[in-house]
Amino acid sequence: MTEDAPEAPAPAGSGPAGASRGFDLAELLAARGGERYELHSRHLNHQLPRMLRTIGFDRVYERAEGAYFWDADGNDYLDMLAGFGVMGLGRHHPVVRKALHDVLDASLADLTRFDCQPLPGLLAEKLLAHSPHLDRVFFGNSGTEAVETALKFARYATGRPRVLYCSHAFHGLTTGSLSVNGEKGFRDGFAPLLPDTAIELGDLDALERELRRGDVAGFVVEPIQGKGVLESPPGFLRAAQELLHRHGALLIADEVQTGLGRTGDFYAYQHEAGVEPDLVCVAKALSGGYVPVGATLGKDWIFKKVYSSMDRVLVHSASFGSNAQAMAAGLAVLSVMEDEQIVANARRTGDLLKTRLAALTGKYELLHDVRGRGLMIGIEFGRPASLALRGRWAMLQAARKGLFAQMVVVPLLQKHRILTQVSGDHLEVIKLIPPLTVGEKEVDRFVDAFTAVMDDAHSGGGLMWDFGRTLVKQAVAHR
Repeated sequence: MTEDAPEAPAPAGSGPAGASRGFDLAELLAARGGERYELHSRHLNHQLPRMLRTIGFDRVYERAEGAYFWDADGNDYLDMLAGFGVMGLGRHHPVVRKALHDVLDASLADLTRFDCQPLPGLLAEKLLAHSPHLDRVFFGNSGTEAVETALKFARYATGRPRVLYCSHAFHGLTTGSLSVNGEKGFRDGFAPLLPDTAIELGDLDALERELRRGDVAGFVVEPIQGKGVLESPPGFLRAAQELLHRHGALLIADEVQTGLGRTGDFYAYQHEAGVEPDLVCVAKALSGGYVPVGATLGKDWIFKKVYSSMDRVLVHSASFGSNAQAMAAGLAVLSVMEDEQIVANARRTGDLLKTRLAALTGKYELLHDVRGRGLMIGIEFGRPASLALRGRWAMLQAARKGLFAQMVVVPLLQKHRILTQVSGDHLEVIKLIPPLTVGEKEVDRFVDAFTAVMDDAHSGGGLMWDFGRTLVKQAVAHR
């Protein structure tokens, strides 16, 4: 007599426990969504709501779609920040959203840990098709984890301990990634870190000097630095690659923010002919804005050295890495990028925005430079020529460098409902990284608003400079 096959389990929530109490997300948000700032102050990082209130950014956004938010009164806000680059396709792209509904409805046997599900392999295949000279992928959960993976793989593959990085670089905030973070403010108080050394972006002599010591595993570099939007000099990446390989070290390209079309090519390193990194880190836009995902792509020999035997099969892994929701989102993102020609749009729209902003440098003495590639643009402010404006500029600089850029960001939001960011602490640079789906309409809106803010700044008075004096008082008080 044969045993009966086990019955399929009842749907979740259908048993006694599920029937006893329901969970209604919409009801919860309707009842307590208005407490958002108080909840954050009480239970999370208490300085965030304090900072937002100080600069007038404590808005309440009710919904979002594409490159826009809406508040409770129906006012729209143009998003030129894209969640620090996460929202490459904008918010709630219908194709990505459907993919997530589909994968949830499929009830896949996900994360059993002892099988090989199809979605990770399919996403790796599709990602590698855009990544010539790379062979394998490790999926984690974030950009900093992608960098951590690259650091571990480089150190193990070369048998060397030290990794080089650039001053002002940003590669993440976990301990390994923090070791290659070029901003002192992030590193203070977290020592000791890994044995790593900073060089200036573009300094080949310094790179070669460090490589001669024979203990360098690799050099991790952003082709365009997010802090300040500083592009590597022409020819630097290829020359660095040649030096690294000559000395047995690896080139690691951090494309967490610049990758997936941001700069008008699939990867920013592809703007320079002949550059073939050994390891590439991506994240942010690969998520579609829904499920955290990071990926470290690398050459076959590196992966085979790290995973050299069955005993080492789990020597580097991630509990939630390769989960079905993240893989489905990533596949949908890459499909949309191909179908909607997202990379070409980023190049075309970015060129238009950069050209129109650069034309203003001759009109406004406080506007010193417009730079970047694709839809990653830096707007830099500097010391004016006229005596009256020089005095006001000097007042701000004496209190804290970066206050003028903040003075521009605030009216862009408060008067023109456009969300932007200062590119880094103590920098007079605004960074624009909007969704890659924006077009001429959004360019017109931003340029018109920016022109109005610059007109106000150069008038020598008004609310903008009143706000500047408030910022000066706060900066002096917190010294």
